[in-house]
Amino acid sequence: MTAYLFIFLLCAFKCSSGESKLKFVTMLYRHGDRSPIKAYPTDPYQESAWPQGFGQLSQEGMREHFELGQFLRQRYTGFLSENYTRLEITVRSTDYDRTLMSAASNLAGLYPPNGSQMFHPGLEWQPIPIHTVPQEDERLLSFPLPNCPLYQLLINETKRTKFFLNMTEKYKDFMEMVQNNTGLNLTSIETVWSVHDTLFCEKKHGMRPPAWVTSEVMEKLKVLKNLSFQVMFGLYKREEKCRLQGGLLLDQIIKNFTAVATLNSNEHLKMIMYSAHDTTIIALQEALNVYNGLQPPYASCHIFELNQDDNGSFFVEMFYRNDSSVTEPYRLTLPGCAQQCPLQEFIKLTRSVIPTDWHKECQISSSSSGNDVIIGLIVCGSVLLLLIVLLFVVLYHHSKPANGYSHVINDQS
Repeated sequence: MTAYLFIFLLCAFKCSSGESKLKFVTMLYRHGDRSPIKAYPTDPYQESAWPQGFGQLSQEGMREHFELGQFLRQRYTGFLSENYTRLEITVRSTDYDRTLMSAASNLAGLYPPNGSQMFHPGLEWQPIPIHTVPQEDERLLSFPLPNCPLYQLLINETKRTKFFLNMTEKYKDFMEMVQNNTGLNLTSIETVWSVHDTLFCEKKHGMRPPAWVTSEVMEKLKVLKNLSFQVMFGLYKREEKCRLQGGLLLDQIIKNFTAVATLNSNEHLKMIMYSAHDTTIIALQEALNVYNGLQPPYASCHIFELNQDDNGSFFVEMFYRNDSSVTEPYRLTLPGCAQQCPLQEFIKLTRSVIPTDWHKECQISSSSSGNDVIIGLIVCGSVLLLLIVLLFVVLYHHSKPANGYSHVINDQS
């Protein structure tokens, strides 16, 4: 009798609390472990030291994404079909070997072939489409986007902020030491990220670092590397930068959610998967104002889940998986909203970072040129004033007779 009462109360609680249904998932992940993008001039490990050259996915990176795919299979069992179904999922990657191969490795873990899907005996893998566009045409997943004058103006202004100038002064001697040891011409403190990236990759792959690379040096390089990300997408005029960068991807994600929430949506599509880079995740998380200030690790994954409750309303939940040793990904909360953020509220709270016309907004108008125009006018005005003063001095000296000299008219000529 007690058991029946318990079941009755449990059912009553479920009915009263309401059940939500997962309707759509969008995820963005960083590629897996890779070789460094480049070497510095004095680096003992040049490109020949890496089996596939610079910027390529390693076998460890393949394993990382295969594991992430297995995690996703477990998480979305019952939502995604057990077998790969082309109408349920679409995958897009940037046009880099490491992101394309990461997506392929991920899908191998997410969709191991079963029965009739095994096209070769003993091969537990099946080809699944991964879409991309040429890098020069990429406007969704590769940040920061080039050819945006206003964004470059904002970067220049960021480098004149008190915080940035103080950091430049603080690390002046350190930067000089790094330059001397690497042979690089480091033009600014945020350009040092490549040195950290190279040394990090080499250490991770068991290569002995040079004597000047101590744990203290690596920690300072890490600080400057993380600063470089903040310079690109935050730190100063965050919303303005986000409208020109990560806001474009966020806009597309919201449009996909809105399409699902309408009656005319494609009910077959359940998941969109984006394979990209650390800067892509940072640009998106800065637009959402949830960035933690640290470089996203390899195979880190930002997940959006669109749910529908029993009264028909839609809400968004966000998760961030940046540690494979943790069973559940971290919950992220959009500032100003609940963890289960109503879709319309989600759209409203992110509106300020969504561009209406990216090409138009990228142009520098008289009202948006700001300090650069003012400084330019001051410099030009100062130069013009100096030239005028010099001109008057020259004219004055030419018109004044020299001391001890008088002109004599020769009437006998």
